[in-house]
Amino acid sequence: MAVVSASDTSTEMVKAPSRMSRFIRMLQRRAFATPADTAISVMVFGLLLYILWLAVDWALVRAVWSAQAVDQCKVDGAGACWSVIDARHRLILFGLYPFEEHWRSTAACISIIATVVLSCVPAFWSARRLIPLWIVGFAAYYLLMEGSLIGLPQVTTDQWGGLSLTLFLFSSVVLLGMPMGLGLALMRRSKMPVVRLTATLIIDFVRSLPLLTTLFTAAVILPILLPEWLQGDKIWRVILAFALFFACYQAEVFRGGFQAIPKGQWEAGKALGLSQWTVLFDIVLPQVFRHALPATINMVVLTFKETAIVIIIGFFEMLASAGAAFGTGEWAPYYLEVYAFVGLIYWVFIFSLGQYGEYLKNRMKVDRR
Repeated sequence: MAVVSASDTSTEMVKAPSRMSRFIRMLQRRAFATPADTAISVMVFGLLLYILWLAVDWALVRAVWSAQAVDQCKVDGAGACWSVIDARHRLILFGLYPFEEHWRSTAACISIIATVVLSCVPAFWSARRLIPLWIVGFAAYYLLMEGSLIGLPQVTTDQWGGLSLTLFLFSSVVLLGMPMGLGLALMRRSKMPVVRLTATLIIDFVRSLPLLTTLFTAAVILPILLPEWLQGDKIWRVILAFALFFACYQAEVFRGGFQAIPKGQWEAGKALGLSQWTVLFDIVLPQVFRHALPATINMVVLTFKETAIVIIIGFFEMLASAGAAFGTGEWAPYYLEVYAFVGLIYWVFIFSLGQYGEYLKNRMKVDRR
């Protein structure tokens, strides 16, 4: 055993430099193969380094990090004015939510993030744990944000905003849209013509419309067509419409996963005496999720970015809050810093989702072995 371990260790030590050497050889072959290539590569890399230095110098070296007045950002030679973030971060993160109740919005945001993070932990990958987790997480968010049900001052949904609203919209759409998408995919594969045609019409119709049109219909048109008792709150109409839009695209992703499963697996399950539902849930669906995972991660990432569209229908989500942060005259010249801050927040969440998708793909590869 000791000999095998030593051999494995030496093999790993050899692999590390070999990868670096392959990268160096590739760089030499593609960027420095001829004198002309070398000259062009040196010019391009030099230009990139110069641009990188200008960005670092502006964003870090000469930046103004905290200022009591905007005049301190107007000093000659000053770089980025991050003071706008110091002065207006509450508006960016909490939107129109009452100032004295910002702790509630913070706690609600933490509850949503904690729910999503715990859902990514394999220990919670069972219906008995996952369903109560999401019920508790969403209940905590709503009770904290609305407030009246637990004895706090009521804050109506038209005052919700900032990062907490963005996270709530995103998690709600994915949570509702994923099972809806699976249901539509199963309906489209049904042997009953009416069920199959209904699912096909819904999917094709919704996918033919822009997301903005779907959300505008839910927010503005439905209250005109429906009786008052059936209208519901604006935010829930928008979430349901957004979830339906997500579900129709996700249904096509699942349909591609189903098409990758050989028909022999269904026949083998029936030959063993298994019911159709047992074959579906225990044999087919795990493979469908594996095949659909890359496209599903792309859909989730796109959904997080598309939450910014709700600004058009009157919601004060994070991007709208960012626009208001530099809307006053004194901070108007520093819009770039505000958008850079918001872009960093989006990047953190999207990069985390992408890395988790890579983790899931690697885990499924190991499970397959």
